[in-house]
Amino acid sequence: MNFSDYKTEGFFDELFLPDGKPRPEAMPLFKRLKELTTDELALREKAAELAFFLMGITFAVYGNEAGKDKIIPFDIIPRIVPASDWEKLERGLKQRVEALNCFLNDIYGEQKILRDKAIPESLIRTCPAFRKECMGFTPPRKIWAHISGTDLVRDTDGTFYVLEDNMRSPSGVSYVIKNREILKQTFPNVFGMSPIRPVDEYASKLRAALEYLAPDSIASPNAVVLTPGIYNSAYFEHSFLAQQMGVSLVEGPDLVVKDSKVYSRSTKGLVPVDVIYRRIDDDFLDPLVFRKDSCIGIPGLMDAYHKGNVAIANAPGCGVADDKAIYAYVPEIIHYYLGEDAIIPIVPTFVCEDPKDCAHVVANLDKMVVKAANESGGYGMLVGPHASKKQREEFKLKVLANPRNYIAQPMISLSRVPSMIDGHLEGRHVDLRPYIVQGKETYVLPGGLTRVALRKGSIVVNSSQGGGVKDTWVLSESEVAPELGQAVREWQQQQQQQ
Repeated sequence: MNFSDYKTEGFFDELFLPDGKPRPEAMPLFKRLKELTTDELALREKAAELAFFLMGITFAVYGNEAGKDKIIPFDIIPRIVPASDWEKLERGLKQRVEALNCFLNDIYGEQKILRDKAIPESLIRTCPAFRKECMGFTPPRKIWAHISGTDLVRDTDGTFYVLEDNMRSPSGVSYVIKNREILKQTFPNVFGMSPIRPVDEYASKLRAALEYLAPDSIASPNAVVLTPGIYNSAYFEHSFLAQQMGVSLVEGPDLVVKDSKVYSRSTKGLVPVDVIYRRIDDDFLDPLVFRKDSCIGIPGLMDAYHKGNVAIANAPGCGVADDKAIYAYVPEIIHYYLGEDAIIPIVPTFVCEDPKDCAHVVANLDKMVVKAANESGGYGMLVGPHASKKQREEFKLKVLANPRNYIAQPMISLSRVPSMIDGHLEGRHVDLRPYIVQGKETYVLPGGLTRVALRKGSIVVNSSQGGGVKDTWVLSESEVAPELGQAVREWQQQQQQQ
């Protein structure tokens, strides 16, 4: 494999230095890649895609006319995160979820942050994800967002930023685990040469966090994964996590509430349920409280929850912390509750509810990325620099009609990672979604999901918009692979000779 034609084109490249040479931490990988021909690498990528197909690793795109699940595009070239970068990210992610958990406890309790005017009260009052039904309630162990997926991006200067928070039902962690499994089969020698931190303990950490939510009096808590069913876009993940944790995968009709307690139906009768890891939206959880037309919820679930007879992860109502307008105030939220500056900065954000911000946004749509405050999956978004004049004018009307629903940010030049495109390497933009599990302790999965915009020039990484995934290798500084040190020394010698 030849890397001489690869160009970084002025972007921060996760594997190459600006002069086009591989970064030292990537040397073991590129040493192996150089031994392979383009055809051999293409065969390995096809083998990886076949493995995804045989494992049933799929996602659904709603509205897809074919009506079929798709195999998620998998790029064989991994992303590498040095230990020094990861140490800061891990601290920053723990800080962020701790502050947001304090925020959720406060918002559904005393609302002290609103009385102190640290954030605008109107943002909470108009937030679609705020649940009045949860006011005055404290969830088990005072934890609201047990599983978080925080999207990170890296700019041209190498700085990581938080792009958004996902605290309702963040998806994609199953791809992280399967990506690693397949890459180990594809590049077994590289894993022996590099001190790559493992990801296969996620399921055990998740189960421990779920069981921690049950009362201490229950010796062996019964946890279940609640799925909307096989037609949900993330059904593979629901079934995968249930299987990995060794718990039951259930749908709404499998559960019943009797005397304010939750039970699962089985061939042996009703079995008490202590913890529910729900993967369905708040609106559909309980038709007696939320949407009355929900056929996938459990009547009486919220009554059992409020009486402390069952724990729900993530807690109903935690989606208020996902609101992109709230995101703009997270640095203030961190300082308010923890008395600290944010370790990981956010992207400068204009909240269109503010008339001054709104005026600036509509006057500069050609320079902005505008997002709907409560949309996900790459929907409801305008990438101004890539949009036509007509598209910008149409989006301007949407913003002016409902300013509260939009925020805007300057376009970030997302970092890139080499990707296999038509048999050769080309840079493609990426983000990174680490997963944080809050239980007795807070666990951050090393690396997380690298999503890649496979369309040339695109910055939209979502699988529903044509994006794919990569394995993410976080290197450990506590372990030193002799081969890695040797590879770096050889590279340094080559530089000196040149």
